[in-house]
Amino acid sequence: MSGGVAQLKHEGSQRQVAVAGGVAGLVSRFVIAPLDVVKIRLQLQIHSLSDPLSVRSIDGPVYKGTLGTLKHILREEGLTGLWKGNIPAEALYLAYGSVQFSAYTYVSHLLDTVPQPYTIPSSANSFVSGAVAGAFATTATYPLDLLRTRFAAQGRDRVYASIFASVRHIAEHEGPSGFFRGLGAGVSQIVPYMGLFFASYEGLKPLLANSAIPLPFGTSDAAAGIVASVLSKTAVYPLDTTRKRLQVQGPMRSRYVHRNIPMYTGVVSTLSNIWKHEGRRGLYRGLTVSLLKAAPASAVTMWTYERAMAAMLALNDKEA
Repeated sequence: MSGGVAQLKHEGSQRQVAVAGGVAGLVSRFVIAPLDVVKIRLQLQIHSLSDPLSVRSIDGPVYKGTLGTLKHILREEGLTGLWKGNIPAEALYLAYGSVQFSAYTYVSHLLDTVPQPYTIPSSANSFVSGAVAGAFATTATYPLDLLRTRFAAQGRDRVYASIFASVRHIAEHEGPSGFFRGLGAGVSQIVPYMGLFFASYEGLKPLLANSAIPLPFGTSDAAAGIVASVLSKTAVYPLDTTRKRLQVQGPMRSRYVHRNIPMYTGVVSTLSNIWKHEGRRGLYRGLTVSLLKAAPASAVTMWTYERAMAAMLALNDKEA
């Protein structure tokens, strides 16, 4: 078992792991909020900039790249437009971070108790633990993710007046299942993503810790988080686009900033529809900003998690 696996799994109590994960999620969300809004807007844009016919009679903005989208939102909606959906997103990241790290350490400990000859390698332990933790955290916090997407998809005209109003409207007009639109794509995405992320992170961390090359953000934690996140995010990105398209389905679909979002019904049909009408680029629209977002987000998350855990352990030592 690598030193990185042992360090992440065995330091701190379950409560400390949950607190450190929650703090890491909050800090990470605050840092990358504007990029998250830009990514969602690009993912929901179905018209192609290379096809002039696709933007005819479009009632809504036509975004051109990450920087162009950023400038457009600032010009049309002001600085606060870049933080739309931040309240449910902060709640999402707080809950997700706590559940994710708690589930990861719990499953890791559970797998460590498997007797010989059924034990699995440390890399497989990290993959399975990360996949299970991601699936559990995604399902538990999915309604917050859906609300984050719907608020980020709003333009100058407000679709929902408040968080409470959005919850009430979805409950009344879409029922309980309305809060879980696109969950299949979310779980299908997060299982391989988190499995690959944690396996890559645990494998890269001890290697980068001994590297003679200057590391991003100055630490092996951050560097390992960046590389692991970029690799994992690229592999599963089409499912992320599918999830976003499904999350804005419902009776308010035509009132978001992109008025022409098609009607989708399921994961497979959405993937095939995007591929048929928008091509491969449609599946990867917003990937650049997603990678720009994912790298610092994961770096900040892992760096903050390690520092928060170290602070709590140091506090315990002083009290002892």
